[in-house]
Amino acid sequence: MKLHYFGLIFILTLFNCKKDANTGEENFAYLGGEIINPYTNFVVLLKADKLIDTIKLDNKNRFIYKLNNLAPGLYSFYNGGEMQVVLLEPRDSIIFRLNTLEFDESLVFTGNGDKKNNYLITEFLENEIQENKIFKLCQLKPDTYEKRIDSIKDFKLKKFNEHKVKYGASELFEKLALANIDFSYYSSKEVYPFVHHGGNKSDIIKSLPSNFYDYRKEINYNDTFLKDIHYYNSFLRYSVNNLSLKNHLHHHANESFNWNSLCYNLDRLRLIDSLVKNKTIKNDLLYHFTTKYLFKSSDHEGNTKILNSFLQKSSNENDKTAIKRYEASLNNLKAGALLPDIKLVDYNNNEFSINTLINTPTVICFWSHAYYDHFKESHYKLNELKAKYPEVTFIVVNVDESNTENPKQSLRKNRFATTNEYQFKTPKEAMETLALQPITKTIIVDKNKKIVYNNSNIFSRVFEEQLLGAINRK
Repeated sequence: MKLHYFGLIFILTLFNCKKDANTGEENFAYLGGEIINPYTNFVVLLKADKLIDTIKLDNKNRFIYKLNNLAPGLYSFYNGGEMQVVLLEPRDSIIFRLNTLEFDESLVFTGNGDKKNNYLITEFLENEIQENKIFKLCQLKPDTYEKRIDSIKDFKLKKFNEHKVKYGASELFEKLALANIDFSYYSSKEVYPFVHHGGNKSDIIKSLPSNFYDYRKEINYNDTFLKDIHYYNSFLRYSVNNLSLKNHLHHHANESFNWNSLCYNLDRLRLIDSLVKNKTIKNDLLYHFTTKYLFKSSDHEGNTKILNSFLQKSSNENDKTAIKRYEASLNNLKAGALLPDIKLVDYNNNEFSINTLINTPTVICFWSHAYYDHFKESHYKLNELKAKYPEVTFIVVNVDESNTENPKQSLRKNRFATTNEYQFKTPKEAMETLALQPITKTIIVDKNKKIVYNNSNIFSRVFEEQLLGAINRK
């Protein structure tokens, strides 16, 4: 039935393409698909974070959509969970099938334009696996490390050239594919000093070959074409980290490096301001690193200084408003403050105020389908903690804006209990109130509903020590 359906859509698409060609209209593309376990009854389509359309699913969770006056390039789509990217060029007619509970691993494209998109999604998945290997390779000496990542890059280039010979490649696809390979490679170099063991980053940088970062001479930190590409943005962040480190070491060369040092983070915002001229790229980097500092910091004075530096440098008024509200939420979550009384819904659709559930030391964790690996790993860890600390209440909240059926299915599929599992009644407002970034954030509350730690992490080496502190409070 499914094969018949997709065959029918593809024939229809080809017919429409032929019809449009006869009228001289070349600049269009079709995108269609089937969503298994949808979060909502629509698909959101964007380009460069700008909304193109909201496309309603039919009663079988399928859709077909024509883009007229197509701007060739990368488009993104989502159905309430993780976002995915598709490359669309004139006369493409691409169909995908997607299971939201597995997402990337389940995504397969068919139709005209499928080969380039299946290549890109395969590369993305392989790079995710490879990233962990790169971090391990970072413990090698610089010369050896460079040879290893050079060989990885050569393998990727060979693989792309084989794909090109077999299926062909448009100029746009080739440009994107090669950019992915290049900037993934550059990122591997930029991350080396941070991941390499040893706290003295000055010594690590001095040990690098003199030409280790020669490629930087050719980098455009204001590339409007590449700004929507994942690997370019990852590279920018890694590179900004590294260049800021070099500046930071001028006045802290002999100290053990601390990611959340106020001085280093101010240096980083100053470097972005001087290095990046494109407003969109600059604002995105400023916002990213400001929020990254704030959600790890408990230093109110430091938060104020970072906030002021950000406000002076960013030209995005929406970002400024969001950061100010985020910092205000953090101030309301100080240790000793009462936990805000958020509304929760359990998987029987019963509504609760969160504070009515707290009568013992309590750990509050969060998860989203957008971070599916974290969902599974955190629940395995929570099962261990529940067995070890029976006197503690563990409240686990799904933050997705969807009905309760999807998270319930994910829990049951992975054989996790639904006891003390909830969703936010109003996710957007609740996430803002709890300053909920990143998803790994964990809040520890004592039996009196007072916050002990507002930004812990169940995977942290000090987490159990923090938890014992909450248990032993009178």
